[in-house]
Amino acid sequence: MKKTIFEEIGGTYIRHGDYLIPCLTLPEEEQRFVGVWGQRHLRYLKEYRRGIYLNLLTSGGLNDYLADIEEQAQERFERIVEQMKLTRGITEQLKAENQMEWVARMNNIQACAREIVDREIVYS
Repeated sequence: MKKTIFEEIGGTYIRHGDYLIPCLTLPEEEQRFVGVWGQRHLRYLKEYRRGIYLNLLTSGGLNDYLADIEEQAQERFERIVEQMKLTRGITEQLKAENQMEWVARMNNIQACAREIVDREIVYS
């Protein structure tokens, strides 16, 4: 029997009953850390950007893409928190004098920074 184009390029089939199904595998990719920001972006891609998600998944670049999003989002978050601390006058002296006030202000800043990062990087 003549080989198919798939077999000519090195592909193989497995038999399930009367059907021959091609043995397909995704390309190997290095596993990098994907944290909260990357997981949020993954959920966004699956729900609202299905084509981009499937393209990244089948090309083998999904993990790298999500790890890059994670790094960008974390750096942006830290930069925003530091800038807001400076503009609002939150110092180590305040932390030493009134811990509860310092915690309340820091929680507020982190919540604001989280929303900014979500809007600019994660959900865009």
